[in-house]
Amino acid sequence: MKIQRRNKAHPEFSLAAMTDVILLMLIFFMITSSAANQSAIDVKLPQTGSVDNNIPNPMTVSVKPDGSYFVNDTPVSRELVEQTIVNDLQSKSAKSFTIRADESTMHKDVVFLMEIAEKHKFNIAIATVKE
Repeated sequence: MKIQRRNKAHPEFSLAAMTDVILLMLIFFMITSSAANQSAIDVKLPQTGSVDNNIPNPMTVSVKPDGSYFVNDTPVSRELVEQTIVNDLQSKSAKSFTIRADESTMHKDVVFLMEIAEKHKFNIAIATVKE
């Protein structure tokens, strides 16, 4: 006696769903790779398209193109900048300051302030102007 199955499964594979997934992955990687490869050659740093004032910083450190420093609009020598920043932020709850550098300021002067922030674990913001 031969017993036959009535419902035989015939699995079929649809390539349409796989094509959709591959197309979406291709679009995703194209968008993320173009956002990650921003060119740093033609840079105009002091300008920005949007301004978010979401970090209230109690202190502002300004740097002029000649390398002079100002902490809260008070002139401070380069040797005393770190001590002044640390002393002023000791009593503040928000351990952060804003760097306001002229667009002609040498990069080393801004990096000097960033190193102070890194050394003492301060948060920093870099001030820009809206285009």
